[in-house]
Amino acid sequence: MNNKTVAIVSYITIIGWLISYFSYKDRTPKSALVNYHLKQSLGVACVGLIVGVAINVIALIVPALASVLSLISLLVLVLWIFGIINAMNEVEKPVPVIGAIFENKFGFIK
Repeated sequence: MNNKTVAIVSYITIIGWLISYFSYKDRTPKSALVNYHLKQSLGVACVGLIVGVAINVIALIVPALASVLSLISLLVLVLWIFGIINAMNEVEKPVPVIGAIFENKFGFIK
């Protein structure tokens, strides 16, 4: 897979991220684009997991809020779409709201 494809696949679920990571890990020379999008997509996945758990806990406590809180899950989907668009355009631009947090995180991705 070329660098653009690896960057795009990294956003497609955690399985896509694993495929991208392991296909990129042993590659030389390293691509800054793939490295950047691996970090961004893992950050979005972590936030999605945390938001999903939080929404489920709150919905168990207050069932009337379940439908309203499910709309928050759509925001994570929008972040994923922004990430995929950035990877398709081959730009190293953070996803809105949370992307800047994950630019220098996940040191194991090199």
